Amino acid sequence: MAVYTKLNQNKIEQILSNYNLGKLDSFKGIEEGIENTNYFLLVNKKKFILTVYEKRVKSEDLPFFSDLMSILNKANFKCPAPICNNKNNTITDFEGKKLMIVSFLEGKAKQNLSPANCKSIGIEIAKMHNLTKNLRLKRKNDLSINSWRKLFNTVKDKCTKIHKDLPKLIEQNLNDVEKNWPKNLPQGIIHADLFHDNIFFIKDKFSGVIDFYFSCEDFFAFEIAICFNALCFDGLKNNLSFNVTKAKNFIDGYTSVRTLTDEEKSNIKVLSQGAALRFLLTRVFDTLNTIEGAIVKVKDPMEYLKRLEFHKNAKNHEDYFF
Repeated sequence: MAVYTKLNQNKIEQILSNYNLGKLDSFKGIEEGIENTNYFLLVNKKKFILTVYEKRVKSEDLPFFSDLMSILNKANFKCPAPICNNKNNTITDFEGKKLMIVSFLEGKAKQNLSPANCKSIGIEIAKMHNLTKNLRLKRKNDLSINSWRKLFNTVKDKCTKIHKDLPKLIEQNLNDVEKNWPKNLPQGIIHADLFHDNIFFIKDKFSGVIDFYFSCEDFFAFEIAICFNALCFDGLKNNLSFNVTKAKNFIDGYTSVRTLTDEEKSNIKVLSQGAALRFLLTRVFDTLNTIEGAIVKVKDPMEYLKRLEFHKNAKNHEDYFF
Protein backbone atom coordinates (compact mmCIF):
# COMPACT_ATOMS: atom_id res chain seq x y z
CA MET A 1 0.00 0.00 0.00
CA ALA A 2 1.15 3.56 -0.69
CA VAL A 3 0.01 7.00 -1.86
CA TYR A 4 0.79 7.91 -5.48
CA THR A 5 -2.56 9.48 -6.43
CA LYS A 6 -3.30 12.30 -3.99
CA LEU A 7 -7.04 12.67 -3.33
CA ASN A 8 -8.76 15.45 -1.38
CA GLN A 9 -12.16 15.31 0.33
CA ASN A 10 -13.97 16.58 -2.76
CA LYS A 11 -12.48 13.84 -4.99
CA ILE A 12 -13.28 11.09 -2.49
CA GLU A 13 -16.86 12.35 -2.23
CA GLN A 14 -17.08 12.24 -6.05
CA ILE A 15 -15.89 8.61 -5.94
CA LEU A 16 -18.41 7.76 -3.22
CA SER A 17 -21.24 9.24 -5.33
CA ASN A 18 -20.86 6.04 -7.44
CA TYR A 19 -21.73 3.92 -4.38
CA ASN A 20 -24.63 3.59 -2.01
CA LEU A 21 -22.54 3.73 1.16
CA GLY A 22 -23.55 7.06 2.65
CA LYS A 23 -21.69 10.20 3.77
CA LEU A 24 -17.92 10.48 4.15
CA ASP A 25 -16.95 11.06 7.81
CA SER A 26 -13.15 11.06 7.38
CA PHE A 27 -10.29 9.68 5.24
CA LYS A 28 -6.55 9.11 5.50
CA GLY A 29 -3.79 8.03 3.08
CA ILE A 30 -1.98 4.77 3.95
CA GLU A 31 1.80 4.88 3.37
CA GLU A 32 2.78 1.24 3.95
CA GLY A 33 3.59 -0.90 0.91
CA ILE A 34 4.70 -0.04 -2.59
CA GLU A 35 2.16 -1.02 -5.24
CA ASN A 36 -1.09 0.97 -5.24
CA THR A 37 -2.61 4.09 -3.69
CA ASN A 38 -4.65 3.31 -0.58
CA TYR A 39 -6.95 5.36 1.62
CA PHE A 40 -8.74 4.48 4.83
CA LEU A 41 -12.35 5.71 4.65
CA LEU A 42 -14.91 6.16 7.40
CA VAL A 43 -18.35 6.34 5.75
CA ASN A 44 -21.53 6.45 7.85
CA LYS A 45 -19.37 5.23 10.78
CA LYS A 46 -18.33 2.15 8.79
CA LYS A 47 -14.70 1.48 7.78
CA PHE A 48 -13.55 0.79 4.20
CA ILE A 49 -10.33 0.75 2.18
CA LEU A 50 -10.20 2.58 -1.16
CA THR A 51 -7.51 1.31 -3.56
CA VAL A 52 -6.48 3.19 -6.72
CA TYR A 53 -4.51 0.90 -9.06
CA GLU A 54 -1.07 2.06 -10.21
CA LYS A 55 2.18 0.77 -11.64
CA ARG A 56 2.41 -2.99 -12.15
CA VAL A 57 -1.30 -3.80 -11.82
CA LYS A 58 -2.94 -4.42 -15.20
CA SER A 59 -6.57 -3.35 -15.65
CA GLU A 60 -7.47 -6.70 -17.18
CA ASP A 61 -6.35 -8.47 -13.96
CA LEU A 62 -8.70 -6.52 -11.69
CA PRO A 63 -11.77 -8.76 -12.16
CA PHE A 64 -9.59 -11.73 -11.14
CA PHE A 65 -8.54 -10.05 -7.86
CA SER A 66 -12.09 -8.95 -7.13
CA ASP A 67 -13.60 -12.38 -7.90
CA LEU A 68 -10.94 -14.16 -5.82
CA MET A 69 -11.57 -11.99 -2.75
CA SER A 70 -15.35 -12.36 -3.14
CA ILE A 71 -15.13 -16.17 -3.48
CA LEU A 72 -12.77 -16.54 -0.50
CA ASN A 73 -14.86 -14.19 1.64
CA LYS A 74 -18.06 -16.12 0.84
CA ALA A 75 -16.26 -19.38 1.77
CA ASN A 76 -15.51 -17.86 5.21
CA PHE A 77 -11.82 -17.29 4.54
CA LYS A 78 -11.00 -14.08 6.39
CA CYS A 79 -10.18 -11.35 3.86
CA PRO A 80 -11.68 -8.05 2.62
CA ALA A 81 -14.83 -8.21 0.47
CA PRO A 82 -15.11 -5.96 -2.62
CA ILE A 83 -18.06 -3.52 -2.52
CA CYS A 84 -20.32 -3.17 -5.59
CA ASN A 85 -20.95 0.31 -7.04
CA ASN A 86 -24.30 1.61 -8.34
CA LYS A 87 -23.74 -0.28 -11.63
CA ASN A 88 -23.24 -3.52 -9.68
CA ASN A 89 -19.53 -3.59 -10.56
CA THR A 90 -16.72 -3.93 -8.03
CA ILE A 91 -14.33 -1.89 -10.21
CA THR A 92 -14.94 1.84 -10.78
CA ASP A 93 -13.31 4.20 -13.32
CA PHE A 94 -12.23 7.58 -11.99
CA GLU A 95 -10.12 10.20 -13.79
CA GLY A 96 -8.39 7.66 -16.03
CA LYS A 97 -7.66 5.16 -13.26
CA LYS A 98 -9.40 2.07 -11.91
CA LEU A 99 -10.29 1.75 -8.26
CA MET A 100 -11.99 -0.60 -5.81
CA ILE A 101 -13.54 -0.13 -2.38
CA VAL A 102 -13.34 -3.12 -0.05
CA SER A 103 -14.62 -3.88 3.44
CA PHE A 104 -12.24 -3.11 6.29
CA LEU A 105 -10.52 -6.09 7.91
CA GLU A 106 -10.21 -5.60 11.68
CA GLY A 107 -6.89 -6.34 13.33
CA LYS A 108 -3.34 -5.28 12.64
CA ALA A 109 -0.05 -6.69 11.45
CA LYS A 110 2.50 -8.07 13.93
CA GLN A 111 6.16 -7.37 13.25
CA ASN A 112 7.36 -10.11 15.64
CA LEU A 113 5.48 -13.33 15.01
CA SER A 114 5.60 -16.09 17.61
CA PRO A 115 5.94 -19.76 16.58
CA ALA A 116 2.23 -20.14 17.55
CA ASN A 117 1.34 -17.26 15.18
CA CYS A 118 3.27 -19.04 12.40
CA LYS A 119 1.34 -22.23 13.07
CA SER A 120 -2.01 -20.43 12.77
CA ILE A 121 -0.88 -18.76 9.53
CA GLY A 122 0.13 -22.19 8.17
CA ILE A 123 -3.35 -23.58 8.98
CA GLU A 124 -5.13 -20.66 7.26
CA ILE A 125 -2.93 -20.69 4.14
CA ALA A 126 -3.51 -24.43 3.69
CA LYS A 127 -7.27 -23.77 3.99
CA MET A 128 -6.94 -21.11 1.30
CA HIS A 129 -5.04 -23.53 -0.98
CA ASN A 130 -7.76 -26.15 -0.53
CA LEU A 131 -10.33 -23.52 -1.55
CA THR A 132 -8.38 -22.36 -4.62
CA LYS A 133 -7.16 -25.68 -6.05
CA ASN A 134 -10.31 -26.20 -8.13
CA LEU A 135 -11.22 -22.58 -8.93
CA ARG A 136 -11.79 -21.75 -12.58
CA LEU A 137 -10.17 -18.33 -12.14
CA LYS A 138 -7.01 -17.94 -14.20
CA ARG A 139 -4.05 -15.58 -13.85
CA LYS A 140 -0.49 -16.52 -14.64
CA ASN A 141 2.30 -15.36 -12.35
CA ASP A 142 3.88 -12.30 -14.02
CA LEU A 143 6.72 -12.50 -11.47
CA SER A 144 7.48 -16.20 -11.87
CA ILE A 145 10.89 -17.67 -12.68
CA ASN A 146 10.38 -16.90 -16.40
CA SER A 147 10.49 -13.16 -15.64
CA TRP A 148 13.51 -12.99 -13.33
CA ARG A 149 16.26 -13.04 -15.99
CA LYS A 150 14.53 -10.23 -17.88
CA LEU A 151 14.08 -8.21 -14.70
CA PHE A 152 17.75 -8.75 -13.79
CA ASN A 153 18.83 -7.48 -17.22
CA THR A 154 16.99 -4.17 -16.61
CA VAL A 155 18.93 -3.51 -13.36
CA LYS A 156 22.22 -5.35 -13.99
CA ASP A 157 24.28 -2.27 -14.91
CA LYS A 158 22.92 -0.02 -12.17
CA CYS A 159 22.59 -2.33 -9.18
CA THR A 160 26.26 -1.89 -8.14
CA LYS A 161 24.98 1.45 -6.74
CA ILE A 162 23.25 -0.63 -4.06
CA HIS A 163 26.07 -3.17 -3.48
CA LYS A 164 29.21 -3.72 -5.56
CA ASP A 165 28.82 -7.55 -5.63
CA LEU A 166 25.09 -7.57 -6.37
CA PRO A 167 25.29 -8.44 -10.12
CA LYS A 168 27.58 -11.41 -9.40
CA LEU A 169 25.46 -12.69 -6.47
CA ILE A 170 22.21 -12.42 -8.42
CA GLU A 171 23.76 -14.15 -11.45
CA GLN A 172 25.02 -17.10 -9.36
CA ASN A 173 21.65 -17.62 -7.66
CA LEU A 174 19.69 -17.15 -10.88
CA ASN A 175 21.80 -19.83 -12.61
CA ASP A 176 21.16 -22.26 -9.72
CA VAL A 177 17.43 -21.61 -9.66
CA GLU A 178 16.92 -21.79 -13.44
CA LYS A 179 18.80 -25.11 -13.56
CA ASN A 180 16.89 -26.76 -10.67
CA TRP A 181 13.37 -25.29 -10.83
CA PRO A 182 10.64 -28.00 -10.58
CA LYS A 183 8.07 -28.57 -13.33
CA ASN A 184 5.03 -30.42 -11.95
CA LEU A 185 4.08 -29.69 -8.37
CA PRO A 186 0.52 -29.33 -6.97
CA GLN A 187 -0.76 -25.87 -7.81
CA GLY A 188 -3.69 -23.49 -7.71
CA ILE A 189 -4.23 -19.84 -6.83
CA ILE A 190 -1.72 -18.56 -4.27
CA HIS A 191 -1.57 -15.18 -2.49
CA ALA A 192 2.13 -14.75 -3.47
CA ASP A 193 2.84 -11.80 -1.12
CA LEU A 194 2.34 -13.10 2.42
CA PHE A 195 4.50 -10.65 4.36
CA HIS A 196 3.89 -9.56 7.98
CA ASP A 197 2.05 -6.43 6.86
CA ASN A 198 -0.52 -8.46 4.89
CA ILE A 199 -1.45 -10.79 7.78
CA PHE A 200 -3.63 -9.39 10.57
CA PHE A 201 -4.14 -10.43 14.19
CA ILE A 202 -6.51 -9.37 16.96
CA LYS A 203 -5.03 -9.99 20.41
CA ASP A 204 -2.64 -12.61 19.04
CA LYS A 205 -5.40 -14.46 17.15
CA PHE A 206 -5.28 -14.63 13.32
CA SER A 207 -7.91 -12.25 11.91
CA GLY A 208 -7.27 -12.38 8.15
CA VAL A 209 -5.21 -11.63 5.05
CA ILE A 210 -5.19 -8.49 2.88
CA ASP A 211 -3.62 -7.30 -0.39
CA PHE A 212 -4.26 -9.99 -3.01
CA TYR A 213 -2.77 -7.98 -5.91
CA PHE A 214 0.01 -10.49 -6.66
CA SER A 215 -2.33 -13.51 -6.48
CA CYS A 216 -1.87 -15.93 -9.36
CA GLU A 217 -1.64 -19.58 -10.32
CA ASP A 218 1.55 -21.19 -9.06
CA PHE A 219 2.90 -24.06 -6.97
CA PHE A 220 1.44 -24.22 -3.45
CA ALA A 221 4.98 -25.00 -2.23
CA PHE A 222 6.18 -21.70 -3.75
CA GLU A 223 3.74 -19.94 -1.36
CA ILE A 224 5.35 -21.86 1.52
CA ALA A 225 8.79 -20.76 0.27
CA ILE A 226 7.59 -17.12 0.19
CA CYS A 227 6.32 -17.50 3.79
CA PHE A 228 9.68 -18.92 4.92
CA ASN A 229 11.42 -15.85 3.47
CA ALA A 230 8.88 -13.32 4.71
CA LEU A 231 8.01 -14.70 8.16
CA CYS A 232 10.78 -17.01 9.39
CA PHE A 233 13.95 -14.88 9.43
CA ASP A 234 14.86 -12.97 12.59
CA GLY A 235 17.38 -10.24 13.37
CA LEU A 236 18.82 -7.19 11.63
CA LYS A 237 19.57 -7.30 7.91
CA ASN A 238 23.34 -7.89 8.31
CA ASN A 239 22.78 -10.57 10.91
CA LEU A 240 19.61 -12.37 9.82
CA SER A 241 19.12 -15.97 10.86
CA PHE A 242 16.52 -18.54 9.83
CA ASN A 243 14.18 -19.45 12.69
CA VAL A 244 13.62 -23.19 12.26
CA THR A 245 11.10 -23.24 15.14
CA LYS A 246 8.86 -20.75 13.30
CA ALA A 247 9.20 -22.67 10.02
CA LYS A 248 8.46 -26.00 11.75
CA ASN A 249 5.35 -24.49 13.38
CA PHE A 250 4.21 -23.06 10.05
CA ILE A 251 4.60 -26.50 8.42
CA ASP A 252 2.89 -28.29 11.34
CA GLY A 253 -0.09 -25.95 10.93
CA TYR A 254 -0.09 -26.25 7.14
CA THR A 255 0.17 -30.05 7.04
CA SER A 256 -2.62 -30.44 9.62
CA VAL A 257 -4.90 -29.25 6.76
CA ARG A 258 -3.07 -30.21 3.55
CA THR A 259 -0.41 -32.94 3.17
CA LEU A 260 2.82 -32.06 1.36
CA THR A 261 4.04 -34.44 -1.35
CA ASP A 262 7.62 -35.77 -1.31
CA GLU A 263 8.32 -33.70 -4.45
CA GLU A 264 7.14 -30.53 -2.69
CA LYS A 265 9.46 -31.26 0.26
CA SER A 266 12.46 -32.07 -1.93
CA ASN A 267 12.03 -28.81 -3.88
CA ILE A 268 11.57 -26.48 -0.90
CA LYS A 269 15.24 -25.39 -1.01
CA VAL A 270 15.21 -24.22 -4.64
CA LEU A 271 11.73 -22.69 -4.26
CA SER A 272 12.92 -20.73 -1.20
CA GLN A 273 16.04 -19.59 -3.06
CA GLY A 274 13.81 -18.51 -5.97
CA ALA A 275 11.39 -16.66 -3.70
CA ALA A 276 14.29 -14.73 -2.12
CA LEU A 277 15.60 -13.88 -5.57
CA ARG A 278 12.18 -12.68 -6.75
CA PHE A 279 11.85 -10.22 -3.83
CA LEU A 280 15.47 -9.11 -4.12
CA LEU A 281 15.01 -8.32 -7.82
CA THR A 282 11.73 -6.40 -7.43
CA ARG A 283 13.12 -4.42 -4.49
CA VAL A 284 16.29 -3.57 -6.47
CA PHE A 285 14.06 -2.45 -9.35
CA ASP A 286 11.90 -0.28 -7.04
CA THR A 287 14.96 1.25 -5.37
CA LEU A 288 16.41 2.25 -8.75
CA ASN A 289 13.06 3.44 -10.16
CA THR A 290 11.37 5.48 -7.42
CA ILE A 291 8.54 7.73 -8.59
CA GLU A 292 9.18 11.40 -7.85
CA GLY A 293 6.65 12.98 -5.51
CA ALA A 294 5.10 9.69 -4.35
CA ILE A 295 4.60 9.14 -0.63
CA VAL A 296 6.05 5.64 -0.38
CA LYS A 297 8.47 3.64 1.76
CA VAL A 298 10.67 1.60 -0.59
CA LYS A 299 11.68 -1.69 1.02
CA ASP A 300 15.37 -2.49 1.45
CA PRO A 301 16.65 -5.07 -1.07
CA MET A 302 19.73 -5.87 1.04
CA GLU A 303 17.62 -7.85 3.53
CA TYR A 304 17.50 -10.59 0.90
CA LEU A 305 21.24 -11.23 0.55
CA LYS A 306 21.44 -13.06 3.91
CA ARG A 307 18.33 -15.06 2.99
CA LEU A 308 19.88 -16.10 -0.33
CA GLU A 309 23.06 -17.14 1.46
CA PHE A 310 21.07 -19.39 3.80
CA HIS A 311 19.08 -21.01 0.95
CA LYS A 312 22.19 -21.52 -1.19
CA ASN A 313 23.90 -23.36 1.68
CA ALA A 314 20.87 -25.40 2.82
CA LYS A 315 21.16 -29.11 2.01
CA ASN A 316 17.49 -30.11 1.82
CA HIS A 317 14.07 -29.60 3.41
CA GLU A 318 15.36 -30.86 6.79
CA ASP A 319 17.30 -27.60 7.15
CA TYR A 320 13.90 -25.83 7.02
CA PHE A 321 11.66 -28.15 9.00
CA PHE A 322 13.33 -31.19 10.56
